[in-house]
Amino acid sequence: MTKLSINGQPIEVPEGTMVLRAAEKLGITIPTLCDHPDLSPFGGCRLCLVQVKGARGMSASCALPVTEGMEVSTESEALFQARREIMEFLLNFYHDSGYVDGQNGETQFMNWVKHFGLNPVANQAREPRYTLDSDPNPVVWIDLNKCILCNRCVRACEEVQGRFVWGLTNRGFDSQISPGANTDMLSARCESCGACVAYCPTGALDNKPSVGAGKPDKLVTTTCSYCGVGCQFDLNVKDGKVIRVTSNPNAAVNGMHLCVKGRYGYDYIHHPDRLLKPRVRRYLLENGVRKVDGPGWEWVETDWDTALEISANTLSAVRGQYGPDSIGVLTSAKCTNEENYLMNKLARQVIGTHNIDHCARL
Repeated sequence: MTKLSINGQPIEVPEGTMVLRAAEKLGITIPTLCDHPDLSPFGGCRLCLVQVKGARGMSASCALPVTEGMEVSTESEALFQARREIMEFLLNFYHDSGYVDGQNGETQFMNWVKHFGLNPVANQAREPRYTLDSDPNPVVWIDLNKCILCNRCVRACEEVQGRFVWGLTNRGFDSQISPGANTDMLSARCESCGACVAYCPTGALDNKPSVGAGKPDKLVTTTCSYCGVGCQFDLNVKDGKVIRVTSNPNAAVNGMHLCVKGRYGYDYIHHPDRLLKPRVRRYLLENGVRKVDGPGWEWVETDWDTALEISANTLSAVRGQYGPDSIGVLTSAKCTNEENYLMNKLARQVIGTHNIDHCARL
């Protein structure tokens, strides 16, 4: 363990901890854009500058390991002015093309622009440098005019998803992020997981299905319904409809990480063909006798209690007449591990059969 003090407050942290992380433990906020706790230190934006007693100049706290007896200052007039100049420099290369983005302008970058009293319109670049959303990827919106080269998308793709799609091309003022060797995202083997979007602090990368959707009325934390892993995320709900999915960093299983289905596969929620109530078969009668030619039955909506009672009675009748092995149970990858466990108990202990299988084997 290493002992140091930040703004006069003593703290003890594990050896190798970065000063920025140590400050967070004390509840001290240091401005940063390129840093994220999920990603490796980068030290690119320099916004997290601090002063260390006995050291020359200022240091980027996100890439500065703690040392024994270190005395750190995170607030001073000199630090404020240095950070403000950095933000002004970044804003001079930033251009908002005027479209209504999925985050509705409330990005981490814009929050710091306002914090340092800069005018996001007057101080931004006058003309765009790049074509807006020229990539054919169906879910990721790209506006390089908002990119500040923080490399969070590059690191997220490498370290979270393990795809290595994004990289830096060109040099100097012509540097830019690009997929693959200056190709498009899908050709660079992008899996459309949206990790790059989730970690982007400026809105340079956004969720294409949500552009123009505006701000949500509320966030609803839920568990993904696509598989049994148990990933959680926040549904952004507006006027009773889901307009986007955003990562919930407090999700125990997945944190910020999601797959393409979890982040973008929510259209089914409001699809007109979606069943909202249980349906059961009602046999059709002809002169009081069950019809045998043609379909012979129709689907009708009912309540859950009725549907469950019909299912239980029918299973019990089949088991009683033909034996337990006349019944087979098929579970689903969309169920949780606990739900599949209960189906196993139902098959083996209640019905009395070993005929249970899982859709992932089909």
